[in-house]
Amino acid sequence: MAQIQKMVKNIGFQVVVAMIIGAIAGALMGQQAAMFAPLGAIFIHLIKMLVIPLIAVSIIAGAANLGDSPAAGKIGLTTFGFFLLTSAAAVALALSMGAIFKPGAGLDLSAAQHFFSNDYADKGAVPGFFDTILGMIPTNVFQSLNDANILQIMVFCLFLGIAIAKQDNSRTKPLMEGLDTLIQAFIWMINIVMLVAPIGVFGLMADAVGTFGFGMLMLVAKLFAVYLLAILLYGFVFYPLLVKLFSNTSPLDFINKMKKPQAVALSTASSMATLPVNMETCEEELKISKPTCSFVLPLGATINMSGNAIYYGLVAIFFAQLFNVDLTMTSYVAIIFTATIGAIGQAGVPGPSFLVVAVLLAAKIPIEGLPLLFALDRIFDMIRTALNITGDAACAVIVDRFAGEKSA
Repeated sequence: MAQIQKMVKNIGFQVVVAMIIGAIAGALMGQQAAMFAPLGAIFIHLIKMLVIPLIAVSIIAGAANLGDSPAAGKIGLTTFGFFLLTSAAAVALALSMGAIFKPGAGLDLSAAQHFFSNDYADKGAVPGFFDTILGMIPTNVFQSLNDANILQIMVFCLFLGIAIAKQDNSRTKPLMEGLDTLIQAFIWMINIVMLVAPIGVFGLMADAVGTFGFGMLMLVAKLFAVYLLAILLYGFVFYPLLVKLFSNTSPLDFINKMKKPQAVALSTASSMATLPVNMETCEEELKISKPTCSFVLPLGATINMSGNAIYYGLVAIFFAQLFNVDLTMTSYVAIIFTATIGAIGQAGVPGPSFLVVAVLLAAKIPIEGLPLLFALDRIFDMIRTALNITGDAACAVIVDRFAGEKSA
């Protein structure tokens, strides 16, 4: 009885139950289930209200803690290199699995033609290299905070954190204690918001299933199955293998300790919302140093999107097979490059990802079938977020080992 009570009180269990009830309500009520959409919207707005300032304060504190360390450069390069290489590897895995399992081959689209649309053709523009660099530099940091421009916030906060580290320790100590207090306050607030997560998830699921119905879900069922297999391979084989090879942490221990943040990621579909739980797990359970966690995890919640990279690669293969497009080597290179860069630049908040349009356009794949994916977008988002935060923690474990060796 005690175990049952513990399970019922578990946020992950509550969210799963809310998803099931929401899906049933959506199936029974159809379009009328849209009445529950505000419940999901309120939950997402509460999350967005808190995560931007949390990200800003955490990155400043992390960079300040590491900025004056002799290992700072090594830690920074290792972190960015890890995110870039693992995102590229994720796209390569997706393309391979798409070629093997062919999720888009042989589908009958006659019942779904009315969903096709070219309305998203203008959402796939990819800026040039220098435009991207300029776009990362804020001209008004307060405007960047107001617009939730994650990359601009990240650049400014990293710069400010390093600048604080270069000041005299006697002057920065009170400031660092204040930043730490702010982080703990934000974590408390997000934990309170998480109490309404099951209600929000119910609203989101009811609205999604009621809007699109189960018929649309079946059209992309094979794509979802291949996607889920790719996520499981990456999260439970690839990342634990990296942990085993490049850290002193047991892979089995790593997988076991990540259950709680993964459950929160599934419920919120937001790397940022999961950040406080991931930080707590990494510091207290995986015994990663606080400076490393404060630097790597907020950065990862911002730019590490391996789950998104897998999604982009599989969706590209799916639509290429659906519309009988023969992909050349140039097409594959374009998909890998666009998906990798796009995934790294993707904000860690939930919602439909139109960056997949850029990937499809880069490989000259038709985009009019994109609305087919919207029925399962929330599910795709939840699962890839769980992988993203697992990658953040794997990076923190590996970086902490190198930081420890450097400072030893």
